[in-house]
Amino acid sequence: MLQKSLQQDLAQVRPIRLQELRAAIRPERYQQSITRALLAYFFDALLYLGAIAGALLAPHGWLKLVFGLLAGAAVAFMFVWAHDAAHGALFRSQHLSRWLGTVFMLPSFNMYRLWAFGHNRVHHGFTSLSSVDWIWRPWTPAEYRKSSWPRRLLYRLERSPYACALHYILRVWWPGMLRFRGDGKNRTAFRNDKLITLAFFLGFSVLAWWIGGIWSWISAVLLPFIVFNYFIALFVFLHHTHPDLPFFAEKEDWTPALGQLYCSTIVRCSRISEMLIHNILIHTPHHVDARIPFYHLKGAYADLREQYGQYIHEMRFSFRAVWRIFAQCQLYDYEQHCWLRFRQARSWLATQEQNGLLTRVIDVAPVVRRQGTAQG
Repeated sequence: MLQKSLQQDLAQVRPIRLQELRAAIRPERYQQSITRALLAYFFDALLYLGAIAGALLAPHGWLKLVFGLLAGAAVAFMFVWAHDAAHGALFRSQHLSRWLGTVFMLPSFNMYRLWAFGHNRVHHGFTSLSSVDWIWRPWTPAEYRKSSWPRRLLYRLERSPYACALHYILRVWWPGMLRFRGDGKNRTAFRNDKLITLAFFLGFSVLAWWIGGIWSWISAVLLPFIVFNYFIALFVFLHHTHPDLPFFAEKEDWTPALGQLYCSTIVRCSRISEMLIHNILIHTPHHVDARIPFYHLKGAYADLREQYGQYIHEMRFSFRAVWRIFAQCQLYDYEQHCWLRFRQARSWLATQEQNGLLTRVIDVAPVVRRQGTAQG
């Protein structure tokens, strides 16, 4: 049986329409400020360029690596800004959003239009509906047992606080951008974005190697890419993964209100951290309406909390809290809506088999190919 509180919450949230949630947000939360958007843009750009200069020109290898770590964080900040631009939250002009967003995604080697295609259509359209939105989709114990040991090992590494970057690289970046071609309508634009990104990567790699050899390349090109992937994978994991948050296998059990309101989190950090990451962890209002600029997310959250606070999951960021979520949210029972640890899988499967209730393995691949790529 479902936990009583979860069962009640799901029953109460299902009938809510997305338009009702958006009506709770005040109109001023949608007001765009070109000045605020560009100030954040130039701050991120200067932080990145300064860190890259250090990574290329610092006299010692260890110092280059320190600057490379800082550059990776700056790449993540830039990506979050471009993410808002891709939603049309920062400018009315799609042309301006696309060009500025493309520039800011280049250091992460992500392709703006490819990323926006999957993220806007699939992830925001079907949040936590695992048969479509497969970002951080948890496996069932049966699925885990059925998989080969290399796949199980990779799944374990992805769902650890040490190697979660693998999830973004292997589930989003590689299949959703590098290999994804799109249909005839978008194929040319996607190919052009890939060529632009490839030209940036090759040109930047040659410059870094010419200036300082392999250490400069590692510090200015490779390390920032790894750090960025860790940041983004962790952000998206925390956005929709928590011991109290459900995932859904069947569309009949899921509604947009459940996905956007109930299955998206609020993770509060220090004021300076929230400023640097452009409030990306204040995620519930962003999912209720992605048109809200990042600098209005706190206000939009206050509006939603007035009417729907009991259905919003909020936590304070701490390493202990993050470790606890990774430790508890490993495998998932989609029928009972409960999380399981890896060590519980064998006994859970034995009980299910004994009672003739073994949960079926969920295969989302055919649905993903029809819908496009889902990106966090």
